[in-house]
Order: sequence, then structure tokens, then C-alpha cells
Amino acid sequence: MTGSSPSPVWFEREVTAVARDLLGAELTTFTPDGAVTVRITEVEAYGGLIDPGSHAFRGRTRRNAVMFDEPGHLYVYRHLGLHHCMNIVVGPRGTAAAVLLRAGEVVDGKDLALARRTASGVVRTDVDLARGPARLAVALGVDLTWYGRSLLDGDALALRVTPAGAGSGPARTEAVPDPRVVGAPVIESGSRVGVSGEGGDAERFPWRFWLAGDRTVSAYRPAAQRRTAFRAAAASRHNGATPVLKEKP
Repeated sequence: MTGSSPSPVWFEREVTAVARDLLGAELTTFTPDGAVTVRITEVEAYGGLIDPGSHAFRGRTRRNAVMFDEPGHLYVYRHLGLHHCMNIVVGPRGTAAAVLLRAGEVVDGKDLALARRTASGVVRTDVDLARGPARLAVALGVDLTWYGRSLLDGDALALRVTPAGAGSGPARTEAVPDPRVVGAPVIESGSRVGVSGEGGDAERFPWRFWLAGDRTVSAYRPAAQRRTAFRAAAASRHNGATPVLKEKP
């Protein structure tokens, strides 16, 4: 692993600043089967109580309780009852902000990551090992038993950030190389995947960040409500009705 371990204060920063600084960082999980390290290439920031797209927007529940506790812990949940997604809790305690880890490149422990992935699905190339949040969790061996685990004690998790990521400067929104590091990769941003409503407003929340040109970055997909509308229209046609698709104002 390269880079250095971040301090507790590093995780307490504003969510988009931490999200950007996680790009290029290396995350390792340690299990009885062995260790797997992933270089993070894509993330999404969620602002907790101030973010309509966040699981914590409507307040604390049993499911999201860890988001309201100390930063630097994992928030793991099941998506659609099928897949696990892992987030890192950040920001001051009580703000419930978190960063979803969306994709990465397996840089160590590839055989173990491949065995985990082939046990749960098809792996066409090494690029696909951790391309997408569900695949990333599987490759790292993360499930609901990892809920609430700390990145600070170095027991089951280890995070190493680059010299740029170890800084504490404000978030940068433009797609330009990090001026703190010569030859640093370009970071791009845009709408979060599958987020609808106010949280899907690209102007207010362009909070998906990725390393430009990296092949392990996942494909963008629009919010589910858009697909639902077209499925409803198809059903109407099948029933002999004339569908009316309303454009968003």
C-alpha cells in the first residue's frame, strides 16, 4: 500500500472535500481468507440532513444510525435487498454525511477478489472486478457484518491516501488536475447515479466524482423514476390505451 493513514480530523471535513480526496486512495480489507486492496476511482457524496438524496435526510433510524455517530466508520446497507453498498461516514458528528464508494481497481489480492466475484456473478475482465458499488463490496468481502466498523483502528480496514488526498483544502468542482501534485489525474463530477427528485438536481448536487478516463469507473444510469415512466407507457400500449408521457417542468 502507498500513501499515509488519515487522522480522525481528516474524516471530519466537508463531505465533497473528503469525497474528492478519496479518489486514488487505497482501501484494504483484512479477513481470514486474506487481504484485498482497491484503489478508489469513483465515489458519491451525500450530505445527510441537508441532502434530499441521503438516507439520513429524514432523520435517524435504526438502519442509518451509524451515519449520525463519529466519522471514519462504515455505513453498509443492502440495495433492493440484493446487493451491499459501502459508505464512509464523514463530517462533524451528527451531520450524517457519508461517501459512497462506487468503483475501484483491485491492486492487491486479485485472486481472492476474483474468487469472491465469480462465486456471485460473471466477471468478464479484471476491469470489472470492482466496477460498481455492489461489485466493489463483493471484491472486498464486505457485507452487513461490516456495518459500523472503524477505519481508524487498523484492525479489519486500512485506508491510505495520496499526498494530495491527505490535505485539508476545500473541495474543487472543476475538472482539472490537482495543483498540489505534479501529474495528478483529472477529477470529473456530475449527477449521482439513480437519484431522483431534489437530490437528483445536477446543479445543486453534482456530487458524483470520478477519475477521468479510468476504465474501472462505472456507467452512469439515470434515476429509476424515468425508467418506470416508460415501463408504464409500454403497459398502457399493451392494454390498448394511448399513453401520455409528461415532461418534467
